[in-house]
Amino acid sequence: MILSRYGHSNSIGAFPFVLDLLVINVLATYIPLLLQYPLLFHAYITIAWTIIAFKIDFYVIYRFTKVTYIVKLLIRQFGFFFLILYAFIGFFKQPNISRLNLAVFFAIVFLVVFLIKFLNYYLLMRYRGSIKRDLRRVVVIGKNKKTNQLVEMFKKHGEYGYHIIGQFSTKKTDFDINHCLEFIKENNINEIYCSVNELENDEIGTFINYADNNLIKLKFIPDNKDIFTKNLKLDYYEYLPVLSIREIPLEESLNRFFKRSFDFIFSLTVFVFLLSWLFPIIGILIKIDSKGPIYFRQNRPGFNEKGFGCYKFRTMKINHTTEKSATRNDPRITRIGAFLRRTSIDELPQFVNVLFGQMSVVGPRPHLWRQNQEYNTTVQKYMLRHYVKPGITGLAQAKGYRGEIETEEDIINRTRYDFFYIENWSMLLDLKIILQTIISVIKGQDKAY
Repeated sequence: MILSRYGHSNSIGAFPFVLDLLVINVLATYIPLLLQYPLLFHAYITIAWTIIAFKIDFYVIYRFTKVTYIVKLLIRQFGFFFLILYAFIGFFKQPNISRLNLAVFFAIVFLVVFLIKFLNYYLLMRYRGSIKRDLRRVVVIGKNKKTNQLVEMFKKHGEYGYHIIGQFSTKKTDFDINHCLEFIKENNINEIYCSVNELENDEIGTFINYADNNLIKLKFIPDNKDIFTKNLKLDYYEYLPVLSIREIPLEESLNRFFKRSFDFIFSLTVFVFLLSWLFPIIGILIKIDSKGPIYFRQNRPGFNEKGFGCYKFRTMKINHTTEKSATRNDPRITRIGAFLRRTSIDELPQFVNVLFGQMSVVGPRPHLWRQNQEYNTTVQKYMLRHYVKPGITGLAQAKGYRGEIETEEDIINRTRYDFFYIENWSMLLDLKIILQTIISVIKGQDKAY
């Protein structure tokens, strides 16, 4: 068996989802269904298709997904869609609708979506197998029957997109875990597969901490050790059962698509109805209060720890200590800056970052590079924050863990909330955090300085 520490990569979904909805609605327009309320029908089938697809993970296709599983998904999706499609007649009292044409509509939709699904799957497999692109660089720790089966399976199925860079035998007298970690770093490894049978508990802990702190996926071939006490999810790589110890919802491309769509629409709405008139006012106040630019742009670590220019209203006098966090009664903060920070208005320019796709409305706050270096090795799971885009607000901030980090407990609790958010993301959770943030800003927070 193989146990995955971070779920799976490169599932496909957003583009096929949009294409399927386009096909369904175009066909509903051109096939004469004799509809009394055509707009209602379009909205009905769009919502129905989306809900069913979400419920059965219709667009979640992994590297190792089999053709038979895709057929199973198609049968389930269209089985439910057929029932809901004909339920439209009774729900909205459509006596004149053509049952025959509705059946033709269903059959053509099935045929087109079937072809799209398999063409998409075939092209993706060909892209990985023949063109050798989108490959995951893999290291295997352990040399036994199971690990050898895994290596052979990866080599045999190039279309899965796994490239074996190295395999280490822990039974050799010269095995050195530090040498393994050096090799992993030098070769830009994406995934580590470990045989739990061949590792001591402290060695497993070393690999876990290294993977967490370096954004590498860690997977195990387990035995009966403590690892089985976790909640596990079963998948299959060919005929090898795969157990996943951690699922990250935003690794699914359809979830990312909906989150990105929400971010874009929400940010655009904020710009049109709030920032379009507020920005000029704030800009004038900042200019009157002190010399310097209106905006402050600072390079910060973002998704996958890639740097980006994070925008804020300037709240401090011009200084050369930008990597130093603001403290209570900080002399660098201007009079208008104190107000902007207390009300969190200084963060509003980050909606520009959201529109550019560098940030989300909700996510772990983008820390300073200095903080990454400081907490990378001292706070467990700290680097997991980079598995998602940073946010204008986050669960930790909504719970009061914002601003200056005064004690070790502050950063530990902030990381704990960020980690919970990453593992339990949903659109409902995002909306809840946004509402909590608005309430917190109105009430005021002790560490908003």
